[in-house]
Amino acid sequence: MLDPFSSLPVPSRRGVLKGVGGAALLGAGIPLLSACGDSGSSSDPKTVTLGSNQSDAVPKKAYGEIYTAFTKQSGLTVKVNTKDHNTFQEQINSYLQGTPDDVFNWFAGYRMQFFAQKGLASPVDEVWEKIGGNFPDAMKKLSKGADGKYYFVPLVTYPWAIFYRKSVFQEKGYTVPADWDAFLALCKQMKKDGLVPIAFGDKDAWPAMGTFDQLNFRVNGYDFHVELMAGKASWTDAKVKTVFDHWAEILPYHQDGFMGRTWQDAAQTLVSKKAGMYVLGSFVAQQFTNKADLDDLDFFAFPEINPSFGQDTVEAPTDGFMVSKSPKNKAGVTKLMEYLGTPEAEQIYLKSDTSVVAASNKADTSSYTALQKKAFEMISGAKSLTQFMDRDSRPDFTSTVMQPSLQKFLQNPKGVDSLLSSIERQKKTIFASS
Repeated sequence: MLDPFSSLPVPSRRGVLKGVGGAALLGAGIPLLSACGDSGSSSDPKTVTLGSNQSDAVPKKAYGEIYTAFTKQSGLTVKVNTKDHNTFQEQINSYLQGTPDDVFNWFAGYRMQFFAQKGLASPVDEVWEKIGGNFPDAMKKLSKGADGKYYFVPLVTYPWAIFYRKSVFQEKGYTVPADWDAFLALCKQMKKDGLVPIAFGDKDAWPAMGTFDQLNFRVNGYDFHVELMAGKASWTDAKVKTVFDHWAEILPYHQDGFMGRTWQDAAQTLVSKKAGMYVLGSFVAQQFTNKADLDDLDFFAFPEINPSFGQDTVEAPTDGFMVSKSPKNKAGVTKLMEYLGTPEAEQIYLKSDTSVVAASNKADTSSYTALQKKAFEMISGAKSLTQFMDRDSRPDFTSTVMQPSLQKFLQNPKGVDSLLSSIERQKKTIFASS
């Protein structure tokens, strides 16, 4: 897929990120991820080392500009150790157990909590005493470990929603659906009008996980979603069956041939006005290369299903920073993390990358595009934020169990009971392992 933080084609970020599960899963023959300098042993009080997974041109440049600005302000040098994005993920467990850099790029939510619980990250509560006022409550929640301490400083984020062309809705007289019945009626009308109601491509197996997430927190709410992703709730619970029942209702309106179609190809049907809607992250905008088409792109929150939960949860994958278990330059690390939590740092990043928005609700949005402004408002106004299935759960579970299981459902929605029993059995085995 196209990485949401790059304009260049890269392997799927939603791919098999097995390193979280344990060092034994590391592929043989892959050069090991190591720290800067001499095994990360530098204790230079003027240097902070940073392990980066931002290997693609656009984010690498954007992050580099933040570190340059920090150096000018503080006099401290940030020594960046950049590794290939997927390699970093695959080897993160081994890296953090060795002699890692002082600070490292990572993801909010469960993926952060996993390493915090294993004692492979340092809490940053003193940093949050300084930066807390820069973030909404939902973003604060995403940055805390299970012990209630802060382990993460967020930088950028983007929402998942339902994208559409304003001109198509205007021409056909469609209105944005607020609830499930209205959404179903709109799908039916689009099909009648000769449109593909919902663009869809699941060749890389991760887009379906995004649809599941939307349905799950609309049907069952944020808390159940988190419990399910953490392996605490059962996949055979009737609540989960209800999610798949709703999905089965809209499945006839999904684009045919999705197993052989990438998300980019599916997006082109929205660009060409052959599809009416698309459930995806805002990185879909990267496919709208013509300015007039991009200006015509809009989105709305996934419709309400259960009035108890409304539309108060937004899926907003969030990238930022963590501190390793024993940073060599603690004072320098604290200064850097405090700077990374400022609107200034975010605005420097966003000058180079407009496909995302600031995690802070204090950032200057005056230079945002209309789409960015709307994305920012949706995220800032959310009661709860989720991170996407492969970030809210164990990556080995989502890649080896959930991706193939969801594809089985999409091809045979009537076999859901046995499918959920199979998922639950496999979940118990995987979550029982260290």
